[in-house]
Amino acid sequence: MKIRRFEKEMLEGKHGYPRQWAMQQQLQVGQFFAADCFVEVTQAHIMCDTESLGLAGIEHLEQLASYSEEERQVAIPTITDPRGMDLMNYRRLNQSEDLAGRERRATTALEAMGIMMTDTCINYQTISPPVFGEHVAFGDTGVVIYSNSVFGARSNFEGGPAALAAALTGRVPSYGYHVDSNRQATQRFKLNFDPKTLTDWGAFGAIVGEFTGDYWEVPIIEGLGDSPTSDQLKHFGAALASHGSVALFHLDEITPEALDFMAVAADLDGQEPISITRDQIRAMYAKADGSIDVDVVVFAAPQLSLFEIQDIARQLDGKQINKGTDLLIATSPEIKSACDRFG
Repeated sequence: MKIRRFEKEMLEGKHGYPRQWAMQQQLQVGQFFAADCFVEVTQAHIMCDTESLGLAGIEHLEQLASYSEEERQVAIPTITDPRGMDLMNYRRLNQSEDLAGRERRATTALEAMGIMMTDTCINYQTISPPVFGEHVAFGDTGVVIYSNSVFGARSNFEGGPAALAAALTGRVPSYGYHVDSNRQATQRFKLNFDPKTLTDWGAFGAIVGEFTGDYWEVPIIEGLGDSPTSDQLKHFGAALASHGSVALFHLDEITPEALDFMAVAADLDGQEPISITRDQIRAMYAKADGSIDVDVVVFAAPQLSLFEIQDIARQLDGKQINKGTDLLIATSPEIKSACDRFG
């Protein structure tokens, strides 16, 4: 890999151990993916829930945070994905004090590094959406696929250590979806029904994901009428990423890189698209067993937008939750605050 002077200095430890660790980690990733250089990124989004971190991960964060402020501070604006505990309400959910202690330790270390504890997987709806062509280092799969596809930003799926390394160095190896050639469509789909609900959009994404099933596949969808809403695209992308490991999709004549079909899918010209029908959506729904009693109903993953919570509130108005069933709604702190304000 080509390494510029500042990158070499970080690698040699001239800017402190945290950045040296980060560069060493990134160099290995870059060499694995045959990246030819690094590309600077403007913001990072870190997955750092303590269930994933474990004690070893928390101790690693504490080690990095123990260095001087100059050495440990992140180089770019950096925020966090949702974590496994709401420290204001964990007792209501019977979560243990031991887990709460781990969360507090991780939070203290992350904040010492200048990381903002936003705890959201919908930063594109609430914090700072990226712009077209912006190189970023995002971790959450739903965040990455939305940012790549809807905004035309550029990010790979950056796991916790990779996103943290990017936050410390302000760059990532130039591979994957930072590279123009990897953003071309590789599979063609035709939508032959009109998705009516957010659930339809999620099922639609799951079906396309099952056809693709590969991080390096980039589907392009034809046949859409009106432009989808932000929430519709959110559920489509999150399901597509979950079922297919996909990080980028194009919607013909809608998403920014696919306004001209030939610009993004010239290699697919003449290829018969895979048809997606209402019957396939019904078959996807049929996989869910609706006959069993449930203890908990959860609306989450991705977190809900203000509009979604308003819709649920309207549907529940004047109704009673089934006795013995709990209802949980997950959203970002910003939207929770707005909901409290609106009553």
